[in-house]
Amino acid sequence: MRILASISHPCIIGYKDAFLDEGKFLCIIMDFANDGDLFQKISKFKKQSIQFTELQVWMILIGAVCGLKKLHELKIFHRDIKSANLFLEDDGAARLGDMNVSKVAKAGFLYTQTGTPYYASPEVWNDKPYNSKSDIWSLGCVLYETLTLQPPFRASNMNDLYKRVVKGVFDEPPSIYSRDLKRLIKSMITVQPDLRPSANQILQSREITKAIKYFDL
Repeated sequence: MRILASISHPCIIGYKDAFLDEGKFLCIIMDFANDGDLFQKISKFKKQSIQFTELQVWMILIGAVCGLKKLHELKIFHRDIKSANLFLEDDGAARLGDMNVSKVAKAGFLYTQTGTPYYASPEVWNDKPYNSKSDIWSLGCVLYETLTLQPPFRASNMNDLYKRVVKGVFDEPPSIYSRDLKRLIKSMITVQPDLRPSANQILQSREITKAIKYFDL
């Protein structure tokens, strides 16, 4: 709650107020995203055999990365980026939310392992120290999911999922999407953290510049 209250950014779900209900339950009032969350949208599209348009994915990517850039500038790691924690507006804009396991990393690294297995980075799976690049991996997995309607790494049990994640090998996204979009997302899902771009590098990338110009974003 303190982290939420300390942040004000258009790409992050904002904190409004908090109160105790009957003296037992902590209730937090936050911004309302009028098009639900990305997980709901993906589930709906999967049932209806609909794919996201290139423009929709770029808008989700840019909004999420802008929100992540703000967090990382404040030394805050989200630590649980997944499709259910990306919220959508009816104009297609995306906003990061659900900061309940976020943490300030004053020294630049964290050690406590947390997050959702499908989106957790190799360093988290391996119980190694991790930094902001772990969030980048998770967001890359979410963006891949918008292209394919399923996470990049899937398995019937945790051991097999671990093996797939640490290898970092996943299926090629559908050919309907541009090489720029797929290349940028793939760069985020790189096993070696140092080789992943930062949020700032993503926003300054040639791919983002071209997309903004092409779609007039």
